[in-house]
Amino acid sequence: SKSHQDKTSYEILKYKNSTSKYIQQIVTSKTHARHPTNHNTMSNAPEASACFLLDEDIGEVKITYTADTKVANAGLFILNKEDHTLGNLIRLQLLRNPEVRFTGYRIPHPLVHFVELKIQTASSNVSPTEVLSAAIEDLSNECDFLQTAVQDSLDNWQRDLK
Repeated sequence: SKSHQDKTSYEILKYKNSTSKYIQQIVTSKTHARHPTNHNTMSNAPEASACFLLDEDIGEVKITYTADTKVANAGLFILNKEDHTLGNLIRLQLLRNPEVRFTGYRIPHPLVHFVELKIQTASSNVSPTEVLSAAIEDLSNECDFLQTAVQDSLDNWQRDLK
């Protein structure tokens, strides 16, 4: 029965080797599929820049506005080639404005690169486009302030090093 054990051990070892080679082939093929050395093999993959650069050749625009026909003082903005970063930032800035009754955003699908931003104002005296414009201006001012503060801190730090 020693030869039976040897034969069984040999078969198990053979099975392990063939299985590990098979698994290695699967892992290698999946790795190459994710990180191809020949970029021409993935012809259906979109360019990485297609997620954030506007294609001006086909007339893509950054922002479009559609007035809401069912809700007064409301509208839908489409922010093309944007994601949650800008959508949430603008939403939070809009919520700071007391003239905004409601704002929210959504991304319809992870593979589409635009944000749908809905804004409703509290009165007909102020339009959704005006409050969005004011929010963008406020965010721009905050970014300028932050950039100035960081540059001043860096200048002070470099001066202290000398």
